Amino acid sequence: MTLTLRTRVVLAACAAIVLAVVLLAVGVSYLIEGQLRSSLDRSLRDRAAEVARLSVTAPSLLRVPGALESSSIGGEQLSIEVLDRRQRVLARSLSLGGAFLPARLVGRVVASGDARYANGRLGDRSIRLYVAPLPVSAGPASDGAVIVAGTTGEIAETLDRLHLFAALSALVAVALAVIASLVLVRRAMRPLERLAQGAAALERTGDVARRLPDPRTGDELGRLAETLNRMLSALERARTAERRFLADASHELRTPVTALRGNVEFLRRHGPDPIVLADLDSDAGRLSALVHDLLLLSREDAAAPLEDEVRLDRLAQRVGAGDARIVVDAPAPVCVRGDEAALERALVNLVDNARRHGPAGGRITVSARAGGSVATLSVSDEGRGLSEQEAARAFERFWRGRGAGGGSGLGLAIVKATAERHGGRVGVAGSTFTIELPALPLTEFSGGPGTTTSQTRKGWS
Repeated sequence: MTLTLRTRVVLAACAAIVLAVVLLAVGVSYLIEGQLRSSLDRSLRDRAAEVARLSVTAPSLLRVPGALESSSIGGEQLSIEVLDRRQRVLARSLSLGGAFLPARLVGRVVASGDARYANGRLGDRSIRLYVAPLPVSAGPASDGAVIVAGTTGEIAETLDRLHLFAALSALVAVALAVIASLVLVRRAMRPLERLAQGAAALERTGDVARRLPDPRTGDELGRLAETLNRMLSALERARTAERRFLADASHELRTPVTALRGNVEFLRRHGPDPIVLADLDSDAGRLSALVHDLLLLSREDAAAPLEDEVRLDRLAQRVGAGDARIVVDAPAPVCVRGDEAALERALVNLVDNARRHGPAGGRITVSARAGGSVATLSVSDEGRGLSEQEAARAFERFWRGRGAGGGSGLGLAIVKATAERHGGRVGVAGSTFTIELPALPLTEFSGGPGTTTSQTRKGWS
């Protein structure tokens, strides 16, 4: 079973709080237990020191009834036994009654002269023992030992109360965490639910003009909604451009098709006519060129990944070969990663555009250069070029400038699609059209066919 996001958040919050309470309880319990045991050990040691002084200064008082009675922290009675060097009991607390304190450490303490702590039991009670040697004196306890014992029941009770309090605190914390998490998650999920409802409405209607509701939170959710709305805007623009393209393509195809049908109908009625046949040939050529350009444009929109290494300088020289009007400016190797046929087609389109709009017999300059990480392929003619308004629309599909003649209006659009598929861009300034592409560093360029190893190693110097 898959848990909802709300349930997972609540469970995570509860688990975190329980873990924090448990760790806090364990830490506090450890500290308090250590503090209580240290306090008890200090009381045992201090009382043993008092008995040792008494055995030296007034040994006769040790046997006085009640002289060894004392209490520790919290009013708990301390039990005392004084033994001589032969481990015979000389004096003891009245609270012991008929019981005797464990004396297994006395021999070692007397022999070594070092005091020791130990845990033991007195009847059904757990006790803490402190065994200390007595100094040599004239009294009967000379060179003996004193045993001071205190019950640890109070420590155990304190720890039990602490554990109970921690358990109750954990339960209360879990209850509060559940309530707080539900409230906070509900408030946090409300904008997300609105986004989901908006997305469902988009799916149901298919209307990309609609937008997701703005949660107005200013956090990650708000940025997500903003990003999705920008994506919807891009989709709307793409769909609008597609519809406009289809409408323009239909309009462009209608004219030659209508002319073809009219001429065919004329021939059917009146027989062959040289002028009509010439019109038929012209219309068929125009239709063929338009269909060819549309096919090229669709291929650019859905082309394969770019894997070839292309020398733009060689491409420029190949396109300019055999035409006296074209001047190639490619003094150094320029390499990019891309589709060589598509790049050559884009360059040919620019050259054809320059032939069509440049002055008759004017020079056309084809340039291929590299600057840093950018490779530039440009074509310019000696015409007056485009105005700013014309340059802004030059690469739109089916746009034709002044004196466009019989062009399909897709040549520059194909150039733009090719450049963008290669990760670059196109631009125009006056009569100079430029394609900018990411340059391939010469150190990565394998050289390609006809390139010698020494040329590649020297970086084409």
